[in-house]
Amino acid sequence: MAKPKTFKKQHHSSSYISVPSHIIASISLLSQQKPTKPISKHPSFKLKNPILILLCLLILALFISLNIHFNLLNTHSPVPLISHFPRRFIPMKVKIDEKDTLLNGDEETDSGSFWGEVDGMGYKGCLGFSREYRKASEAGAARERRRYLMVVVSGGLNQQRNQIVDAVVIARVLGAALVVPVLQVNVIWGDESEFSDIFDLEHFKWVLADDVRIVSSLPSTYLRKRPVEASQTPFHASPHWLQQHYGPRLRRDGLLLIRGLDSRLSHDLPSDLQKLKCKVAFHALKFAPRILELGNRLAERMQSHGPYLALHLRMEKDVWVRTGCSPGLSPEFDEIIESERRRHPELLTAKSNMTAHERKLAGLCPLNALEVARLLEALDAPRNARIYWAGGQPLGGKEALLPLTREFPQLYNKEDLALPGELEPFAKKASIMAAIDYIVCEKSDVFMPSHGGNMGHALQGHRAYAGHKKYITPNKRQMLPYFMNSSLPEAEFNRIVKELHQDSLGQPELRTSKMGRDVTKYPIPECMCNTTGAHSSS
Repeated sequence: MAKPKTFKKQHHSSSYISVPSHIIASISLLSQQKPTKPISKHPSFKLKNPILILLCLLILALFISLNIHFNLLNTHSPVPLISHFPRRFIPMKVKIDEKDTLLNGDEETDSGSFWGEVDGMGYKGCLGFSREYRKASEAGAARERRRYLMVVVSGGLNQQRNQIVDAVVIARVLGAALVVPVLQVNVIWGDESEFSDIFDLEHFKWVLADDVRIVSSLPSTYLRKRPVEASQTPFHASPHWLQQHYGPRLRRDGLLLIRGLDSRLSHDLPSDLQKLKCKVAFHALKFAPRILELGNRLAERMQSHGPYLALHLRMEKDVWVRTGCSPGLSPEFDEIIESERRRHPELLTAKSNMTAHERKLAGLCPLNALEVARLLEALDAPRNARIYWAGGQPLGGKEALLPLTREFPQLYNKEDLALPGELEPFAKKASIMAAIDYIVCEKSDVFMPSHGGNMGHALQGHRAYAGHKKYITPNKRQMLPYFMNSSLPEAEFNRIVKELHQDSLGQPELRTSKMGRDVTKYPIPECMCNTTGAHSSS
């Protein structure tokens, strides 16, 4: 955890008043002379008390000195006098988690634009359901007591979140009660967490009480009944398809089991169902109290010294394998990834007919630490910016992060911020660790992912719904050719990169401007209303 700033005590605690040198010389000369009777022919001019005259001269000198001193002060702005001395005399060494960082005020130049808020154009979250939807809710209450939908969700935390959102919508379409989703044990991380270990179950039920009935378990009459398992749901299934294929079975048997919901529900749904997706994603799926408490504590530690940036770095070994990209650390690490890919070709999710270099130029690869650092510098991130990074252990360990920490020394993850023992209860719970990362990233002043993915998409929608909090989307396809041009002057590089990202900072964007967009990533227009009369230019 970052320690508060502590400054070394100065041993020069006395204050001094500047006195002109000629006055000091005259006073010094007088003080050395013994008071003797002057030789004079005129007795009326005798100095009867020389000590009194010396005292008057001292008072006069003091008065003149003070007058000069205050006149000089009035010519400067009202700031502490120490700011007028050369900066090398002002020690500002701050120790934070054994990382000694010299914070220089000159490095804050133009950093205000980096921390500046995005113009949200007056959009705010609003979920006004239609009268027909509310009437259907009242009419469907009886049906939900005879029909039950069970779902098994898979993948990492944010994949599971997406599937839970879709499961609620499917239960609504089918007029069924939803049994609390079963989280499939993740084969990669071995996390056996249940729904209530990660999410606040009672809150989930309460928020959705008017939309879908959520039950913790099946009624006793269904316990011995084997559920009918639905066939594989096709990609982008519409509400009509769901009613045609699953409705009859559910009405006949009263119980239906669905697996593999990832990206199965259509993104183009009626307005009320889009609002329901937002209600689940942004209101109902609240993390369990103990996770929320720890995540908030870590976020507060980051906020204690001002604004902070959160990065989601995708530099883990499995990410490089699955994307078909090279980590760019060294030929040895590139060979490790290529060898793993040859042994397990099924892990490759990218297009197999493209080379790693072609994928990179197409913007399909995660940014490495050096590219993240150069992008942040071009966008005017101050060198003393406090940065929280989320993600798994990068391939190459801490050395893989060196290009980033050299430019931005104040880089922390949850292990750096947590007190001894705080993370211990969740040590083997990958989904809970990801939830803690999610909370700290959501509360950051600026967020940037190094690659796309479920967490980045979820945070994009969440931050938009919260008022369009700044979210930097790296324009990889357009900027990477400039990264590879070593002859380009740094100033020109920064100008180009900044220009490429002027519309990629989380500004309001209509979901309907492109086909197939998910409302939980682009909540306008279904889930957000414009209260000022401004309109998005997207």
